[in-house]
Amino acid sequence: MTAQAVIVTDKVFSIRGGIHPDECKTLSNTTPITEVPLPSVLVLPLAMHLGSPADPVVTVGSTVRKGDVLATAVGGISAAVHAPTSGRVCAIEDRVLAHESGLSAPCIVLEADGEDDWRERHGLPNWRDVPVDELIQRLRDCGVVGQGGAGFPTDVKYRNKHKPITTLLINAAECEPYITADDRLMRERADEILLGADIAKHLLGASTIRLGIEDNKPQALIALREAAGRLGLDIRISVVPTKYPSGGERQLIQLVAGQEVPRGGLPSDLGYVCQNVGTLASIYRAIVFDEPVISRITTVTGDAIDAPGNYEVRIGTPIETVLNQAGVHLKKADRVIMGGPMMGFALPDITAPLVKTTNCLLVPTRKELPRPMPDNPCIRCGLCEQACPVNLLPQQLFWASKHRDLDAAELHSINDCIECGACAYVCPSRIPLVQYYRYAKGELRNEKEEHIKAERARARFEARQARLEKERLEKEARRKARAKAAAEARAAKADTSDGQPDAQDDAIKAAMARANAKKASASQLATELSREDLEKALELAATKVKKANERLIVAEQESPDMVPALRKALAKLEEKHRSAQAALESAAHGTSNTAEAKKESDS
Repeated sequence: MTAQAVIVTDKVFSIRGGIHPDECKTLSNTTPITEVPLPSVLVLPLAMHLGSPADPVVTVGSTVRKGDVLATAVGGISAAVHAPTSGRVCAIEDRVLAHESGLSAPCIVLEADGEDDWRERHGLPNWRDVPVDELIQRLRDCGVVGQGGAGFPTDVKYRNKHKPITTLLINAAECEPYITADDRLMRERADEILLGADIAKHLLGASTIRLGIEDNKPQALIALREAAGRLGLDIRISVVPTKYPSGGERQLIQLVAGQEVPRGGLPSDLGYVCQNVGTLASIYRAIVFDEPVISRITTVTGDAIDAPGNYEVRIGTPIETVLNQAGVHLKKADRVIMGGPMMGFALPDITAPLVKTTNCLLVPTRKELPRPMPDNPCIRCGLCEQACPVNLLPQQLFWASKHRDLDAAELHSINDCIECGACAYVCPSRIPLVQYYRYAKGELRNEKEEHIKAERARARFEARQARLEKERLEKEARRKARAKAAAEARAAKADTSDGQPDAQDDAIKAAMARANAKKASASQLATELSREDLEKALELAATKVKKANERLIVAEQESPDMVPALRKALAKLEEKHRSAQAALESAAHGTSNTAEAKKESDS
């Protein structure tokens, strides 16, 4: 920081396209941020960010404190999940998500204990003395994600610096109607935002901080100017005209720098990194105070709300709880929209939890925000092309998406579409163009994933075939080596014998004779042992028959009901006695035959 801040107002450029919908921001930006009371149960999805879901590190029954890690980031693009309060993990199960599909996904359910007890924190107030890699890891450990869009993990922006970054661009446009969360944050916590920007500038190695803000936020602009002066922070300010979607990352860069991000490229190609004001405030809290992202400021607005405004809400709070805090009238409400009217979506279930990317809950009446009318055929008016801020051809994208001509959709750069909804807003036929584009983009992603899977399977198959062929060749080589060695051994033996009897053969014959004699002796001993065992078995069987007869006689006199069972048992014992006697006689006969055969052989 410098002792005297240098605050410069820069020239502003223009973007093509865009629209001017009713702002409706005064509903919620006139009152201070209010904190929503802590609910008794919090539901924390493992995937409330772009990338891979987090991996749980707690089990059911675990006791945690506020800020403890509940799930760690997995892979390169992921974000950790933390406990918004102290309490007990009462379940890890599928719960409904705040998503237009209404589907469920794995969540950690935390039962609050009411203590709100923080874990031990290790802040870094002297962060300039800490290695940059350690600071970036702190952002990952604290689960910081972008709070102005899809929830892209923030640490990734600072790790993947393929090109030198010269400028940190603070995105303070907040262009979508109704949403004022960033506006109130800038008015009330401007110092935190700019301190976070100073940290981000340090992490990037940038030389300049630029601020892009719409001209409909004069109080927020004053607060940021005053904060920059207090902190001695140099900053360049671009006040852009109010126009939707000027808050898009690429559009804002074009407005403040007059440069267009290359198609298929990134802002870093121009030396820019863009960060939302809410994200910068989270960076400051994470680095200086070791506070993970456990809450966020959310706009709750619409004519069906008694107290519209901005609320600081713990992550995982049921959306229904937030709406009740703001005084919702569900009978008057047409639907509950998460996000703004342009890019948001209707929630199928308001019991879903609030997540890190929930910047707005809009509860309009049917009169305030009518439902979409049935779409009509395209009349080729061209208004959609004029409104598109990305210079695409929405009509061509519509035909390609509708007929699932994915090659044509790619040819017309459908992946450059930012899904702002400007084309659908101006369409006189009320065609839901963005829905078609989302479908086509999803199909393209699926095809790409299937192609990647097929390529991996092919590579595995080819590797397996190569391994099997190598093993076959090695086995064949060993077999040939053995055969060659055996042939050489036979040849050597033939050369050394010279037609004389081999002494080794005599030794082998003598050994075989001794083995046969030993086997005959063992057979005779086994016969004798067998006969002795048979005699004992016969004697035992006779004893058992005798005892069974005695028990039968007693039973006939004292327990007639036992007689049938005893007779049955006696019959079995008599059968065993006869079998033992026959076996002994057979053994005796076999022994005599053996003796006679031996006698004849001796004679």
